[in-house]
Formats: sequence, structure tokens, C-alpha cells
Amino acid sequence: MTHENRLAREKSPYLLQHKNNPVDWWPWCEDAFETARRENKPVFLSIGYSTCHWCHVMEKESFEDEAVAALMNDTFVSIKVDREERPDLDNLYMTVCHLMTGQGGWPLTVLLTPEKKPFFAGTYIPKETRYGRAGMLDLVPKVNLMWQAQRAELDKSAEHVTAHLQAFMTGQMARETEGEIGEAEMEKAYASLAERFDNHWGGFGEAPKFPTPHILLFLLRMWARHGKADGLAMVEKTLTAMRAGGMFDHVGFGFHRYSTDREWLVPHFEKMLYDQALLSLVYTEAYQITGNPAFRGTVKEVLTYVLRDMRSDTGGFYSAEDADSEGEEGKFYVFTTAEVEEILGPENAAVVQKAYGMTAEGNFLEEATGNRTGANILHLPKGLDDVAAELGIDEKYLAETLLHARQQLFAARSQRVRPLLDDKILTDWNGLMIAALARAGRALDQPDYTHAAEAAANFILHEMRDEDGRLLHRYREGEAGLSAHAEDYAFFLWGLVELYEATFDSTWLEAAAALAGDFLDRFRDAERGGFYFTASDAEQLLARSKEGQDAAIPSANSVAMLVFTKLARLLGVPDYEGYAEEVARAFYPDASQHPAGYTFMLCAVDLARGKSMEIVIAGEERDETWQAMRRAVDSRYLPGAVTLATRPGLEKIAPWTASLTPKDGRTTAYVCEERACKSPVTDTAALESLLKGSAS
Repeated sequence: MTHENRLAREKSPYLLQHKNNPVDWWPWCEDAFETARRENKPVFLSIGYSTCHWCHVMEKESFEDEAVAALMNDTFVSIKVDREERPDLDNLYMTVCHLMTGQGGWPLTVLLTPEKKPFFAGTYIPKETRYGRAGMLDLVPKVNLMWQAQRAELDKSAEHVTAHLQAFMTGQMARETEGEIGEAEMEKAYASLAERFDNHWGGFGEAPKFPTPHILLFLLRMWARHGKADGLAMVEKTLTAMRAGGMFDHVGFGFHRYSTDREWLVPHFEKMLYDQALLSLVYTEAYQITGNPAFRGTVKEVLTYVLRDMRSDTGGFYSAEDADSEGEEGKFYVFTTAEVEEILGPENAAVVQKAYGMTAEGNFLEEATGNRTGANILHLPKGLDDVAAELGIDEKYLAETLLHARQQLFAARSQRVRPLLDDKILTDWNGLMIAALARAGRALDQPDYTHAAEAAANFILHEMRDEDGRLLHRYREGEAGLSAHAEDYAFFLWGLVELYEATFDSTWLEAAAALAGDFLDRFRDAERGGFYFTASDAEQLLARSKEGQDAAIPSANSVAMLVFTKLARLLGVPDYEGYAEEVARAFYPDASQHPAGYTFMLCAVDLARGKSMEIVIAGEERDETWQAMRRAVDSRYLPGAVTLATRPGLEKIAPWTASLTPKDGRTTAYVCEERACKSPVTDTAALESLLKGSAS
């Protein structure tokens, strides 16, 4: 009978991956710490996620190894945590790792006292010591010896780290600087990003390169509101390069997590739901600004992937796809020239190999040796016009050949062993996807995207709340659970607001208003402003964090500031703007020093401080003028605008709209700008003139 540890009873795909390890794993629970106290053992805390490549490596090297497991079982009470299920724990102990080592990442390894206080932190630890990095076979006995012989020193160290952590997280170490994030921080962030911009390949800095969509969203706002032409150019360069590079899946669509090199060629192959959402949003906005059909096409390709491969039967969206299959990173995605010739035939294969930069030697190196494998990551090193010229064929014929070839390659690839799908549904990441689908549905006039967003929102509202109506964080195998965090509320509220503007169904605004009240009651720091990561009634950890700086995704406070600003204008509730302003003040001390780390908060500041606009369309939705006015609004890039339509019932939740009625029975658009209302207009050309003037 196959050995199983306590993780076999968990829902998390990541924890279930470790259920057969010989390590005597516990999930995070009080019983584990009580056992550590009773047996006088330190705690080995390992935090990762199901699609993490180096988490797989450490498992294979150490956690599946009988010798390492025996040492761990003798020395520690070992706890496994899925960072995507418990971002509060990950946030806390990742901060510890940064404070102790100056860096972080996953797998995250932290050693704790039975009181949950850390005395050692690191990331990946090999089985055996190499290149100056202590291995598990050496580290574990050393820790055991220190625990027995130098316990007082370890306890003292843990107390010191904990005090440092608590001071850091409560802001006691921040400069006593008062102010509010504004224009100066926007200019400083822009200058910093412009200095770091890679003029040749796009993106920022060297390698590895992350897509950081929130940075690109900020640059678009700097172009729109502050005339930063270079900001738009930086975004266009980056979006074009990412779509051409190997970070984009040219066969099945969707973006991989990041590029390991400066050129966007070799990706880390996992695919995350949040990347698809945020990148879809950026490409949508870039399309609205430029009209570039390539950007529109990229949005449709990414959402094709999401709706095909990451959507559950419930309507919610799965979390991620792994980088590895059959024990090798990227194996599912790469092709040799011989494979392409067998699938397509020699003539079409030659065209594909030329267009996608394929060679017999390949461009994908074996991880262990650095040798070429013959496998190719498909990418577009040249424009199709140049490829057509070099091949001496018509560009239209080339495009048709590549389209047909992609379909054949996709069918062939579908027969391979697919990477693991992490099929848990997370409220926060679904909120981002709902926002992206709703926005794309409007801008691209694709009702299917809006319908998908509605289905996901309905799923969360009906299946991912407790008996008191509070949001829950995770759903899997028919069961919702785990307390929601600030990101769940902020991101899902964003999705609801975008969904209202895409549908004009006031049900979504009503739901947003109700959840906003719960969010404020349980997460708001009424003394200092901003929102804590965990609720007031959540599990009490060593410290209660309040995050403002963006990471791979925007921070909860950044999104909350944007959402409350939008809700204030949609509902006519000035108090909401006050809560948004509290965020800008709460994070001013650090943001004033490092504003480029707060780019999504700067997007929210731009919404709050920039040229605001409320657009209300009153009339019968089946009317041609109503439809034309709607398209005129949706097709434009208007980052400072909120849009409503006067359906019956809206006046109950947004009383300020009650007097906005059709004039003389004709569809009428009301436009208010900078808190001053313009004369209502009854034809689309007049509305377009108002919108054009606002966008300039």
C-alpha cells in the first residue's frame, strides 16, 4: 500500500502533490504546533505552489528521498502550505525571508519555534551541499544539534526577528512623513521606468523579465493625461516584443509566467490566470489607443486560451498550468524540426521553421547541462512581411499557411502528456479575470466575453460566500473554504464594477456596494488608513500586514483605491472617495521614496486626481442611437471615466441619476467632467465630440 501522510485529506493540488512523500507532513493547523511543543521540536515550514518548477525540484531531490525524510521526521514537525491558498502566511513569512536574507522566492523554507517565530529563512535547498549552498543532509543535523545545545540562542534570535518583523509590518520603521501620493510620485516613477527601459527588446531591466502589466497600465495613463509620448512607445514596444517572443504560446495561445532572458525568448513555462487577465487588460487598452489589430488579436488569442483551457463547468476559472510535464520543464510546448516536418510535410514545415525561428540544433537548452536539445521554442524573430520576402511568397499566403499549420501543430500537441492543471478556483484571481473579460467585451464588442464574466461573477456570489455573505477564498471539488483576504475583496469588487459598466445591470453594483461594506468593516485600518491583508476576525498571526507595493500582481490597497474611487462616482457616495484618499496617505512615506514600486496605486491616483468624467446614457437600449452612443464610449480609451445607463432600478442604488431622463423621448447622453455637467446631447456625433475633447 502506498504511504500517505496527512496531506491526503487536503483540497489543495499542491498539498496533494506531497501526500505520498515519506516526510511526515502536516497542513498548517494548531495541532501541528501543539505537537511541536509537546515533542520539543522546531517547525520546518515549506511554502510553495503547484506549478512552481523549483518546488518540484526540491520535492524530487529531498522530500521524496528516504534519507532526507528520516532526518526531517526525527528533527522537525514539518508543515506544507500552498501560498495560493494561504497568501496571508506566504506574505508574512516571505517578508521574514526578505528581512533575513535580502531576497525571496519559492519554494520558501522557514524554520520556526513552536510559537511560530522564525529563526531561519531561505528558498530552494538542495539535497547535498554545493556551490556554497548548504544542503538538507548537512543543514538538518546542524539545526538539530543547535536546537538541543543552543536553544536559548535560537529562541533569542527568533524573538529578535519577530520584533523586527512586527515593527516593519506595523510601519514603526517607516519615516514619520506626512503627505499624499500625487503628481510628484507619478513623475518620479515615470523617470525611473524610462531609465530602466530596454530600448532594444522592450520591458525593464535585464533578465529575468516579468510582464508587470501594472507598469504598462501606468505608462498608458501617463501618455493619456500627461502627454508622455514615450510612455506609449514603451508600452507598444514591450507588447509587440512579448507577443513575438517565446513567452507567448504561439500554438495554444496564452502567456507563460516570465522570460528567463532579456529577449523574451526562453520562458518559465507555467501559465498563471492572473497574467492572462492583466495582460488582456493591457492589450485591450493599447488597442483602444492605437487601433493596432495585432493588439486586438492578442486579446482574442489569450481569451481563447482562457475560455478553452482554464474555465470550469461552474463558470469559475482555474488557477494555473504547470511548467513541467513528464518531469521536464517545457516539454509539452517545444518542437524539433523533425516533428514539425512529420506533422506538416516538408514544404509547409520549411515555411513554419523559417517564420518561427526553428533550427535543427534548437534553441531550448537542457537545464542540467546547458546543452542544446534540438527542441525549439517557437517565436517570431522577424516580421511576417520580411519572412514572406525571404521565402519569395505572398504575405497573405504566408499568413494562411501559418494559420493552418498552427491548427495542425495544436492538434498534434494535444496528444502529448499535458502539464498539471491547478484546478482550484480563487476569488481574487477570478476577480481579475472578470475585470479583464468585461473590459474586453466592451472594447472589442464581444458579448461572449461579457457573458463569461457574468457566469464567473455569479459563481462566486452564489458558491464562494459563507452563511453570513462573506467572501471565501478557494473552491475545489464542490467545496468552498478558507477565509477571504483583502485581495479577494478588492479584486472581486473591481470585477463587479467593470461588469456593471459592461452590462449596465445594477445587480452587480448592488453586490459591489454590499461587499464594499463588509470589506470596510473587517479590513480597514481606521487609524492609519488603508486595508489590512487579513480580516479583523481572521487567524491571528505574528503580525497583521498591510501591503501597498505591487508584486507580480497589483496590491490589494492599490486596487481598493481604484475601486472606491470608481464606486464613489458610480453611486454618488463621497465617503468612498475618502477611503481612497486614506490609502494615498497611508502609503505615502514609502511610495514617495520608491514610487516605481507602486505603479497600480499611481493608476488609482491618476483616476482620483486626473480629469474625471461621468457618462450616463438615458433611453431605450434597442434604439440605434443608444447603441451607437454605447459603441462610441466603449471603443475609446477613457481611463478617467465611469459609465452608466438609466435602467429601471438604478435610481435606488445611484439616486443622483434619477433626474437624468431622455429629452423629448430621444436617447440622451449626459456627460459631467471635473464635477461640472455639460449640456445633454441627443446625437452620437455630439457625444463623440465631447469624448474626443476629454481624451485630448
